[in-house]
Amino acid sequence: MLRFKGSILLKAFFLLIGLLIETTSWASDIHSPFHSKERLVFKVRWAFIHAGDVVLEILPTESIEGVQAYHFVMSARTTEFVDFFYQIRDRVDSYTDISMTHSFLYMKEQHGHLKNKIVVDMDCEKGWARYSNFGKSEEPIPIQPGSFDPLSIFYAFRAHQLKENIVIQIPVTDGQRCLISNAKVIKREPVQVPGGIFDTYLVEPEMGSINGIFKKSENAKLLIWVTADARQMPVKIKSGVKVGSFIAELVSYEMGSHY
Repeated sequence: MLRFKGSILLKAFFLLIGLLIETTSWASDIHSPFHSKERLVFKVRWAFIHAGDVVLEILPTESIEGVQAYHFVMSARTTEFVDFFYQIRDRVDSYTDISMTHSFLYMKEQHGHLKNKIVVDMDCEKGWARYSNFGKSEEPIPIQPGSFDPLSIFYAFRAHQLKENIVIQIPVTDGQRCLISNAKVIKREPVQVPGGIFDTYLVEPEMGSINGIFKKSENAKLLIWVTADARQMPVKIKSGVKVGSFIAELVSYEMGSHY
């Protein structure tokens, strides 16, 4: 049975520090490779089967309590064939400040095999996040300054200048736990996907027990190919699941414009 969940294209960030690896924090060397109205469409394959589609998009900026905010959205749905085994109809919404320093709000709705209506309110200044599902709230948990949610962390990662042999560290929370996620940039290589041929960085992420976009099998690696240009756009994702592996490939994209 196919066991991946549609909620952001980063399950995690993997930390591996060696003599030639430079470790950098989120606070340094950031830029803005994405803009409002960006839209990325991926086709997800399991073995030779078209299993589903995932769309990542940035809606027009909004005001959250008087602060301009990015609005990130991820939607995922399985094909009719896969619906028979494990239906996915997911949407995730995430809001961060326009300077990409922290998240405000995270919402996840699932209407397929799994049914959830998750809301995570975050206050990075006071250092807490509160998780609720179908209106039932849990006790707030402490979070680290500059924390992102499981969707916005992907964009926070993109806002960091990439190069080979670095590790990027960013705090992340899903409202039930908070930790430092890490991503190692392994190498640079060309990749061909339905959306074109791209010069990319291969990144291996790890995010521990935080619930991310795709649910991978325990100990399976997650690999992401990101363009080696100013866009730092994901074009391919590969990971193991309980019955093999899935590959998500970019089919089409619109890069959006400045807000």
